[in-house]
Amino acid sequence: MERNERFARIQRLLQTRPVVRLSDLCSALEVSRATIFRDLSHLTNRVGLPIVFDRERNGYCLNPAAARSELPGLWFTPGEIYALLSMQRLLASVDRSGVLGEQLAPLHERLLTLLESQNDSAIEVARRVRIVSAAARTYAPQHFQTIASALLERRRIRLTYVARRSGEETEREVSPLRLTHYRDNWYLDAWCHLRRQLRRFAVDAIESVRVLETLAHEIDEAQLDAALGAGYGVFAGSAVRWATLLFSADRARWVAAEDWHPQQRGRFLPDGRYQLVLPYSDDPELIMDVLKYGPDCTVVAPPDLRAKVRQRLQAAIDHYAGD
Repeated sequence: MERNERFARIQRLLQTRPVVRLSDLCSALEVSRATIFRDLSHLTNRVGLPIVFDRERNGYCLNPAAARSELPGLWFTPGEIYALLSMQRLLASVDRSGVLGEQLAPLHERLLTLLESQNDSAIEVARRVRIVSAAARTYAPQHFQTIASALLERRRIRLTYVARRSGEETEREVSPLRLTHYRDNWYLDAWCHLRRQLRRFAVDAIESVRVLETLAHEIDEAQLDAALGAGYGVFAGSAVRWATLLFSADRARWVAAEDWHPQQRGRFLPDGRYQLVLPYSDDPELIMDVLKYGPDCTVVAPPDLRAKVRQRLQAAIDHYAGD
């Protein structure tokens, strides 16, 4: 019998009986006394199950005074394992930046405990189930800390920002509204007092930042989502347009299983191809994802998006013109 199965059976016995003797546990699980002692120690000290020994009744029971008497799920689905490891990795990242490290430490330890309630240690689970960051960019930890502090204190910040497209450097006074972790990178949603608009800033593109004494300008969350969360990707905006993409039959089933946007609409065509319709505002990120499919994706509409993708593909071909 596997260890996690023993844990579950121990829990069931303790929940269905007022007291469980050691001999009953050995008989029910068909293991030695030493194994039972190790299992009880792990469930009590590592998992947090409130198991106590009742000397008067000479057996084990759940402490009725304990607030928590449920054993964490011992069989995780692939999605749950991914979520636990993702949270563990994200918390480790935040700890390295020096933000909320002390406050987040208990949660970090709890995640490790959940992972260790499998047959292997958390380190072994992390070694065998990897989450790879594909394009994480480096940011200054002290900048993240300053932004997070101002965000929680509801203070404005003054930052120096370098635009990715133009390389232009500008000084901005902004009211931080929320931090977003997207595709392994951090972004700051804020009200820009220079542009007098809601803007999203890549944290790694911030050259300098300091907290001001001025209180931040508050924006309703619904307004924030409408302005920055309506279109495709992290660089979304309120002026939403709709793109129609057509995928080859070879890639149709792959794309049909993907979530590109909460409002996407997709359907299989009679010839096996897959049509995907989705909203977008700023198109560079959508163009990037279209290009990665190469000949398996065709932009049907709108015409200007189709023209931009065609220009990018032609530019790529031109790089090989001399071959």
